[in-house]
Amino acid sequence: MTDTALVLGSGGVTGGAWETGVLHGLAEAGADLSVTDLIIGSSAGAVVGAQLASGLLGLPELYARQLADPRDVRGGKLGARALLRYTGAVLSARTPEAYGRKLGRLAQDARPGITAEERREVIAGRLPSPQWPDRPLLVTAVDATTGDLHTFGKDDGVPLADAVTASCAVPGVWPVVRFEGRTWIDGGVHSTANAQLAAGYRRVVVIAPSAAGSRALASPRSQVAELAEQGARTALITPDAAARKAFGRNPLDPGHRAAAARAGLAQAAAHADAVAAVLGG
Repeated sequence: MTDTALVLGSGGVTGGAWETGVLHGLAEAGADLSVTDLIIGSSAGAVVGAQLASGLLGLPELYARQLADPRDVRGGKLGARALLRYTGAVLSARTPEAYGRKLGRLAQDARPGITAEERREVIAGRLPSPQWPDRPLLVTAVDATTGDLHTFGKDDGVPLADAVTASCAVPGVWPVVRFEGRTWIDGGVHSTANAQLAAGYRRVVVIAPSAAGSRALASPRSQVAELAEQGARTALITPDAAARKAFGRNPLDPGHRAAAARAGLAQAAAHADAVAAVLGG
């Protein structure tokens, strides 16, 4: 087994802010996850992971950015028709690939009020550097046609901004992303954490803004349990009641970003000992 992996799950603008708050709070408590051997990021977690792995911004600065006035940050929202299609996909799909294909069709049928190029500029502006970091980073995305999960890293030849934009392409809200002759959607479509990608690591910490699972999609808790059965020392952090309240009803609403970040910072103290035990084990 290799050593330590950090998994950052999907969860929209508020989820990413909460993850940043949790990471900052853990580091302040002596459980610094910015030095793990691998970071795996899905959707919001891909943005936070790229920021963290770059090494160009410390956690205090990344946290402070979440508290800034969000008026210039473009939010998003799933419409009623898209929500119905999500619900139908959850109820009818039996595998994450089938779910991915259903949401892939939704994504390709949608007409977001922003172009793919504009969306890429937004994501690129959140990254400290356009270059892949030297530290190992995996960014997830789902093939909109096959529903298959894919990971992108430094050696794959895909620009970092393209990979992260694909990972954040929420079906029905943001445009699909096209490169390498394929069409990509949000990495969180396969599961909210994709913690299974950390298999083989001796220590795994999973920070998942959404604890959801379904018949088709494995929950972060079940994925972490499987990693533990394989011999990994694990810790899982999901939002507590205060954090869920801070998120509000729409995880893509930047108006709740600061509250979510503060909730993550506050929650970190309750998990610091467990994470320290994983890192020191």
